[in-house]
This record gives sequence, C-alpha cells and structure tokens, in this order.
Amino acid sequence: MTTVPLTVTVSASFGAGGNLVGPAVAERLGLPFFDRAIPAAVAGRLAVPIEEAAAQDERAPSTWNRLARAFANMAVPMGPQNLSPGDDPDKFRQQTEEILRQIADTTGGVILGRGAMVVLGDRPDVLRVRLDGDREARIARVAEHEGIDLERARQMQRETDGARDHYLRLFYRVHQDDPSLYDMVLDTVRIPMETCTELIVLAAGTRKRRLGA
Repeated sequence: MTTVPLTVTVSASFGAGGNLVGPAVAERLGLPFFDRAIPAAVAGRLAVPIEEAAAQDERAPSTWNRLARAFANMAVPMGPQNLSPGDDPDKFRQQTEEILRQIADTTGGVILGRGAMVVLGDRPDVLRVRLDGDREARIARVAEHEGIDLERARQMQRETDGARDHYLRLFYRVHQDDPSLYDMVLDTVRIPMETCTELIVLAAGTRKRRLGA
C-alpha cells in the first residue's frame, strides 16, 4: 500500500508562536518544515544574497515589489526559479501554488504561511491549523522575548498581521482569521504551546489513520 504523505498548514498571527509550534510539530511527525528561512543553496540559485533575502522576508511589504520578494524566496528544494520581484502577481501566485502542491504530492510537510490553507484546502491529506490569541497578550509576549518596548512590538504586530492579511486578500480574497479556512483554531495565549503541539500531532495522527496511511 502506498503511503499517503501528510501536510499540515500552519497560519499564525504575530506572536502566536508559529515559528515555534510549526517546527515542533514537524519534528514530532517526522516531516520537513517549510518556513520563510532561505538556505544558502536556494538563495544562490535565485541570485539573492542571503542577508538581503532574509531582511526582506521579515519586513511587512507595503508595495508589490516588496511583497513579491518577501514571499518568492521559499525554503524548498524545488523553490521558484527565474522569478524576480518585478514579476506580475498572477505569475508569482501560480509559482507559489505549484510549490505548495508539489510539497503535498511528494514529501508532505509542515508549511508555515504562504496561504497554504487556501491553496491546499480541498485536499483530504492536509490538516489546516490556525494559531491565534489575544492581540495585546501576543504583543506583550514578543516585547518580552525580543527585549523591546510595547509600542515597538505593537507597531510590528500591525505591520506583520496587516501584510499577511493583505497577501491573502490580494490573491484569494479571504481573511486569515476566517475560521472556516481551518480544521483547528488554537489559542496559544490560553493554551501552552507545548499542549498546542500535542493537539496538532494528535489531530494529524487521526487524519493519517483516516487516509489509511
């Protein structure tokens, strides 16, 4: 019997811990983790300096050029090639969707962001998870962790969540906090991240059994 690869998409609001829960889930499930990091090989293939790519990836894009650069550099072996920040939005969207579907069709994995819950939303082999929580509590968490003042963290929250929502509205006309886009919505402020990880792993195991994997 062919093993069906499982994919978990993780959408996380600013300060909700997607960069912590996502890798932890991937490790527990034995799956690759795909986030916004840009390994040297991919950065070299795209002719993008690692430092420049990483800096662009962390900024909240305010124009199409910055949006394209921020999301085009995906850390996957089959990452988009010959795609420049000047390319039109439809070409960028198509390239990104091809990558996401290729992940789900081959290795499976845990994917953070990229609108994957929309692109892969009709697949039975995909578990879609949203991490959220009280906004002020998320801001305070980041301020403490990063050693910055609350106003700076609040500004980062507005920019980051705003950019992510803009990305989804631009390409898919949806809002990231729409619960109908997800199989699970977890509050990482009220529920410890370790427990959230356990819940996602448990749900993923149930999904795999239903697939007969």
